[in-house]
Amino acid sequence: MAKIKGRVTFDEDRCKGCELCTFVCPVNIIKMDRDRINIKGYHPATIYEMDKCIACANCATICPDLVITVEKED
Repeated sequence: MAKIKGRVTFDEDRCKGCELCTFVCPVNIIKMDRDRINIKGYHPATIYEMDKCIACANCATICPDLVITVEKED
């Protein structure tokens, strides 16, 4: 059985930094980027270690602003 991998993208300029996505990620790869500020003035969420993503889409489901897109990769 092949491991499911995912690719997550953020519309970072729409992120309001609520951090909900960071709490629901089962593999703990979503972090707030404390080195950058988006056009709204918030630290945007970003992915570290994309290769660990399991494409569960918990982050996209909980995001109140529809900032996150999750795609499954073969």
